[in-house]
Amino acid sequence: MNSRIDYLLTQIDALKQKLDVSRPLLNETILQAIDIEYTYNSNRIEGNTLTLRETDLVINKGLTIGGKSMREHLEAVNHYEAIALIKEFVTADNMLNENIIKDIHSLVLRGIDRENAGKYRSVPVAISGSRHEPPQPWQVPKLMEDLNFWIQEEAENLHPVIFAAEIHERIATIHPFIDGNGRTARLLMNLILLQNGYTIANISGDTESRLAYYSALEKCNLNQDKTDFMVLITEHVYDSMEKLVRKLG
Repeated sequence: MNSRIDYLLTQIDALKQKLDVSRPLLNETILQAIDIEYTYNSNRIEGNTLTLRETDLVINKGLTIGGKSMREHLEAVNHYEAIALIKEFVTADNMLNENIIKDIHSLVLRGIDRENAGKYRSVPVAISGSRHEPPQPWQVPKLMEDLNFWIQEEAENLHPVIFAAEIHERIATIHPFIDGNGRTARLLMNLILLQNGYTIANISGDTESRLAYYSALEKCNLNQDKTDFMVLITEHVYDSMEKLVRKLG
């Protein structure tokens, strides 16, 4: 393991101990603010132009924002409800499997692409701006089945933060769906984090953060080197944990 990652994991686990003590202070207002901000950033990474305030108004007030597409409105509502769904899986203590992956994706694309929501792609895809070529569609079911086995084997062997980052990277690399892979991968990562008592890791959607994120993912694909991606995700987990612990005093 990389020394930077080792150091961050030690810091994260120390923050988790503080969070466990402060958990009674975690009220609905704080949790909702985290979920709205996460929805805003995860959608922004994919090109959604709603502001943080607009995202909040769409989700909490049901408002229609002038000049914004119906798709952007649906992306906000769907993502927010997908967070509620992963929290249901956490409460039920469901182990991650293919059905859960498909259920989450189905919600991400609900009303946007009914034909492909919750279904593995049947066509080749290209990732805009990336040199990574996702697997052919006929390979996807087997790769997802292999991922399912890997999850069962490695869930107890890896640090939860590394396990969550691995899930994220593997879904993004397989690219099992025609659309919505990034959002689904980040939701699955956060499902693992929440199941293990961490907070939601929020990757900022600003240009600099987005470029660093895509660059680290591409390095996994082209160089088979996951170090940068693991460091990046671990840093985002640390930042999110530190921010929440500070907020709780």
